[in-house]
Amino acid sequence: MEDGLWSSGASDKNKSMVEQLQTYGVIRSSKVAEVMQAVDRGLFVPPGGSPYFDSPMSIGYNATISAPHMHAACLELLEKNLQPGMRALDVGSGTGYLTACFALMVGSEGRVVGVEHIPELVATSIENIKKSAAGPQLNDGSLSIHIADGREGWPELAPYDAIHVGAAAPQIPKALIEQLKPGGRMVIPVGTVFQDLKVVDKKLDGTVSIKDETSVRYVPLTSKEAQLHAN
Repeated sequence: MEDGLWSSGASDKNKSMVEQLQTYGVIRSSKVAEVMQAVDRGLFVPPGGSPYFDSPMSIGYNATISAPHMHAACLELLEKNLQPGMRALDVGSGTGYLTACFALMVGSEGRVVGVEHIPELVATSIENIKKSAAGPQLNDGSLSIHIADGREGWPELAPYDAIHVGAAAPQIPKALIEQLKPGGRMVIPVGTVFQDLKVVDKKLDGTVSIKDETSVRYVPLTSKEAQLHAN
């Protein structure tokens, strides 16, 4: 989970949510704004939730969908690595929202993979994406969601220009660094009690630089069993 950026009243429509994020300076890129307006967050939040309020929401299975401002921040950080034709991996893809955004960013000539270890969430996410602007990319094969342990990534389609991790790892998984393309970027929350959103850049010579972007609070990146039995 992450702390909300504002608390006074939820946006009642997806468009006004995006405009609010622009007003607060979270969204600066016109492309990010365009994609977040095209992908209706309301399709990806369970019934009874408040999809347009800037707060994480429970999606069951001790998992959450991140707050809109965190999704926007991650899209901003990854925009240069989500150009048309590029490859992206979304680890802990949950209900599929950010995976759908990635798909619109890279287009049908690109390739986006979501991995999620809760089978029910995978099934739900596929249904959600079918209803969204990214639905055609499920059909043409440029977007796919798989049941897998996200800590291992998805080596079949590596390397990736962009990797996003939607849960906090105690340390950056080696497999994900290996699957990052030279010139690629990964955004991943790291830590246990205290967490930082880290930006991992792999240079063209294969060396890696890591910087802290901001303090965050996410659910842990762990095994399926540990997640389902978390208190």
